[in-house]
Amino acid sequence: MKLAENLYYVGVNDRHKTLFENMLPLPHGVSYNSYLLVDDKVALIDTVEAPFAEQQLETIQRILNGRLVDYLIVNHMEPDHSSGIQALRMLYPQVQIVGNAKTLSMLQGFYGIADGLYEVKEGSELVLGNRTLRFYMTPMVHWPEVMMAYDVDNHILFSADAFGCFGTLDAGILDTQLNLDMYWNEMYRYYANIVGKYGSPVQTALKKICTLQLNMICSTHGPVWTEHLAEALSLYDRMSRYEGEEGVVVVYGSMYGHTEQMAQAVARGAGEVCKNVLLYDISKTDSSVIVGDIFRYKGLILGSPTYCNDLFPPIKSLVDKLELRGLKHRVFGAFGSYTWSGAAVKEFVAFAERLKWETPPTVEIKQAMTSDQSEALVQLGRTIASQL
Repeated sequence: MKLAENLYYVGVNDRHKTLFENMLPLPHGVSYNSYLLVDDKVALIDTVEAPFAEQQLETIQRILNGRLVDYLIVNHMEPDHSSGIQALRMLYPQVQIVGNAKTLSMLQGFYGIADGLYEVKEGSELVLGNRTLRFYMTPMVHWPEVMMAYDVDNHILFSADAFGCFGTLDAGILDTQLNLDMYWNEMYRYYANIVGKYGSPVQTALKKICTLQLNMICSTHGPVWTEHLAEALSLYDRMSRYEGEEGVVVVYGSMYGHTEQMAQAVARGAGEVCKNVLLYDISKTDSSVIVGDIFRYKGLILGSPTYCNDLFPPIKSLVDKLELRGLKHRVFGAFGSYTWSGAAVKEFVAFAERLKWETPPTVEIKQAMTSDQSEALVQLGRTIASQL
């Protein structure tokens, strides 16, 4: 598909993979985006995952009609974007592979490629004819070798994984051709689970990007951003600052229903103050969805029974995920239940301390909930929601 003058989309949709990185569900599939610039010189920006390489190469050959690919720009070496390089090299053995020093080292390590390489650094430029690409190093968004290529003449940013999301591109490629509701939701989930740990590097990258005139952002996943470009930039800015929207996420684990009753009381209390309240049973909803919403909203209330003198294992796993990502700036509360020896609430308080959050208000119940305890849980929900 032609996106602009001499710029073509040559990516693919993957509707077969069920788990991204073998752990994140893909209910809407995923796209591997790649772009072809046809000028005096021809440049391909990123490849696709190896099983789709033949499909991509057929598309490239139809567009070029006998011309050769002169340059392959490797913005990101993760295999869903780089494992098609070997097939490309077999078809176009003369192609020069463009990347930074870390990229070239990974090319050797992953694919044994050590020749036909073209190294670029911060601010390097590559002239293709009527358009020039300038390179910006954006390490840890979300791998150390990541860089972005900027079409100086047409104000187009090829942004690697940044501003990407899950979901195949079915009705079109451009944001103007798509109903974006699903893609926005999947961008939150993608950012939180893939990029979420790297807020500071994302902010560093945004400082570079925001100095540029931008007409189009071409990510390696999801829609090409044009009319909604500012919204995509704003979402990344908020998420990388860990600034949550007004809303409360209540997540609980429950073995026999007692902690579930507590969670319902907490959610109703929060709902008296804030209408945007999400209640999740950790055993029923995939944690990647929950992590995405926790990154999205400012209020967080976690609940767990005591299990082996610790947190309920699925809740403990969620806590570990949040701690790994260094989540900041959350209004936090916690509740727990136990039968003979309570530990869950103490674990939640320690979790808050490790993340340098304020000491949370808590409610802890031994065995079954009473009416007075139910009111205390409702008040916990009100308290968190009133602080957003």
